[in-house]
Amino acid sequence: MDGRVKPGHDAGESLPTQMTIHLETQSDLEEAVHALIKRDPRLKPVLEIAGMPALRRREPGFTGLAHIVCGQQLSTASAAAIWGRLSAAFDPFDHEAVSRARTDRLGRLGLSAAKIKTLKHLAREINAQRLNLDVLAEEDAEAAHHTLIALPGIGPWTADVYLLFCLGHGDAWPAGDIAVQEGIKVGLGLQARPTEKQMAPLAEPWRPLRGAAAHLWWSYYRVIKKREGVISNQP
Repeated sequence: MDGRVKPGHDAGESLPTQMTIHLETQSDLEEAVHALIKRDPRLKPVLEIAGMPALRRREPGFTGLAHIVCGQQLSTASAAAIWGRLSAAFDPFDHEAVSRARTDRLGRLGLSAAKIKTLKHLAREINAQRLNLDVLAEEDAEAAHHTLIALPGIGPWTADVYLLFCLGHGDAWPAGDIAVQEGIKVGLGLQARPTEKQMAPLAEPWRPLRGAAAHLWWSYYRVIKKREGVISNQP
């Protein structure tokens, strides 16, 4: 996993909880899932039902984060339509394009005033070299999470999805995702769906591979609910 846990590593060995692991390839994810199962046997029946999850990756940097922001609180179809218009209007749709773009033009393409404000702020921070989205991949998951949610318009779900899908951060943990919460409720036999606050201690045994655990729980949720896994996209 990004060279930090080599293919020959014994998955049963304890991994330092503060080490940063990257999920860059499908084999990285599979190795991480097998390590999780050896560490926490409760996950074995979850994998048997879910099957090995597929790695999800998106483009990193401003474009990847902007894509997530554009989809906040929208249906998949609406988000795709807006992103399609933006991609067609700006080639590429990057922080420089957003810096130059008129607010009214962005609005006509489907972005709300709040999302335009968020993207304009991100572009200014990157242009001023006060924000480097790529270096977050090397930071502790909590530190990277807090860096992102300190930005206007970037909430916990958006931050965690960026870390996990755009940067491949192996320990990113989308505690507010309803599908992951529901999967854990069923898979661990809980009486109620855990709250976002309760998700942190539940995931503690899975450090520093909570991102791989999230992939597993999304796959499990899709099987037991027969619907797409990522269903909560609150900012």
